[in-house]
Amino acid sequence: MRPLLEISGLSVSFKQEQGYLDAVKNISFDIMPSESVAIVGESGSGKSVTALSILKLLNKQTIVQGKMLFRSKANTETDLLNADPRLLRSLRGNRISMIFQEPMTSLNPVMSCGKQILESINTHQSISAAEAEQRVKEALQWAGLPDPEYIRNRFPHQLSGGQKQRVMIAMAMACRPELLMADEPTTALDIRTQKEIIDSLKRLRNDFQMSLLFISHDLDLVAGLADRIIVMRHGEIVESGAASEILENPAHAYTRELMEAGASLKRGKSISIRKESKTIAPLLEVKSLCVNHRFGHQNIRAVDDVSFDIFPGEIVGLVGESGCGKTTLGRTLLQLQPVYSGEILLKGENISKKGLQSEMQIVFQDPYGSLNPLITAGRAIQEVLKVHHVSHPEKEIREKVNGLLEQVELDKSSASRFPHEFSGGQRQRICIARALAADPSFMVFDESVSALDVRIQTQILRLILQLRDTDGITALFISHDLSAVRSICDRILIMKNGRLIESGRPEDIFESPREAYTRQLLDAIPRNPNLKTRF
Repeated sequence: MRPLLEISGLSVSFKQEQGYLDAVKNISFDIMPSESVAIVGESGSGKSVTALSILKLLNKQTIVQGKMLFRSKANTETDLLNADPRLLRSLRGNRISMIFQEPMTSLNPVMSCGKQILESINTHQSISAAEAEQRVKEALQWAGLPDPEYIRNRFPHQLSGGQKQRVMIAMAMACRPELLMADEPTTALDIRTQKEIIDSLKRLRNDFQMSLLFISHDLDLVAGLADRIIVMRHGEIVESGAASEILENPAHAYTRELMEAGASLKRGKSISIRKESKTIAPLLEVKSLCVNHRFGHQNIRAVDDVSFDIFPGEIVGLVGESGCGKTTLGRTLLQLQPVYSGEILLKGENISKKGLQSEMQIVFQDPYGSLNPLITAGRAIQEVLKVHHVSHPEKEIREKVNGLLEQVELDKSSASRFPHEFSGGQRQRICIARALAADPSFMVFDESVSALDVRIQTQILRLILQLRDTDGITALFISHDLSAVRSICDRILIMKNGRLIESGRPEDIFESPREAYTRQLLDAIPRNPNLKTRF
């Protein structure tokens, strides 16, 4: 049997101000019909660039060399690198589909979600209007959205991050492709939905005899999905083989490092070294907070009678499934969403008071949508510094920018690069550096490490703790990843359907959860038996 996709000697180089940056270096691999292959590696390893190269979705200044052959079930062979643009358009979204990492930048903001899926079907499929409408409904159900009729009429901005990602999955699956490429498709999803999506991909692969190229930084996640695993680092393949062999007996030291990093984080062991200290009054007080979303003539209660305090130097975790209201709550704390009723106090004063805004910063879930694509990373950070530190000279601002970039594990040369030149994880680190530039006393981290591989996750979590210990940062850490929350937070709040249903210390939540919903979240955490990531 011949491969469905055959890649030989693929190299990708990005043009920069001085020469070229080699992102992918002479890699070769195949994907067989109905086979599931996972590419695993850290941010910047070249795994996403590899997938984008297959469909020629990189900009024209990028140099792509090598050979890529796609052999469809119709017994046609296509040289993807040299194919006619019209032929490529007939393949994209039809025989080869892709689920992108950042759904908000991939969806059209002025079209309803249903129309966007329908457009893909009508472009490639010769079926009746009624059949196309039914396919939209089926695709949304495949992606794990329980109310397709509701979702199909919503616009992207009216959905949570997880819901937007599932719409992207529905769009990619709508034409029942022969090869589905999934670039971190569960990054924005809570752990229960992650499992549902992985189970759906496995089921769809079997039902439609589809091949799958799954890109991830999480070895636990691919353990039950992939037939083969390819490990990439610095643009090269360092190890590849059957998934069972890679997970049980990794040959390369880098693969072992990835496995150990994942195991350490998912054990949930606290990395906090702060000693508890008595406090007199909370820094942040939330009292009976209610927030509504308005859809047409209908008001939907997104946050329902929520009350909690956060004390100085404390990091509080907020956990819940996609759509539970946790992001809305975080945005409301920073006045990015109007309050329907209730009160929010910072240092005993209402947050609407002038002067408090500069003390509160947020790191958003979607790093690409948070950065201006027309300005460099350095300028994005400089703008914050100039707003809040207008008296500082230019030289000092540049030095501060370089220092912030180094804090988030980026080289100072990154200051001259644009957002599209970074990986998803690198873009998120720029957003964190930009937020830190204002020297805030309170921060909201909204899924701020969800796009990062486990080794960088741990580095960023340690950075947040260091900032708390050295600069006194207080934070609300929003996440669907209970393991990350346990490792960093002093207390955990569990949210469901807009309400707080449980709260307590991490050890109490993990060892003796009171609510059935909390137990369900804990049970859904992916565990690779080879990594022994039990709590």
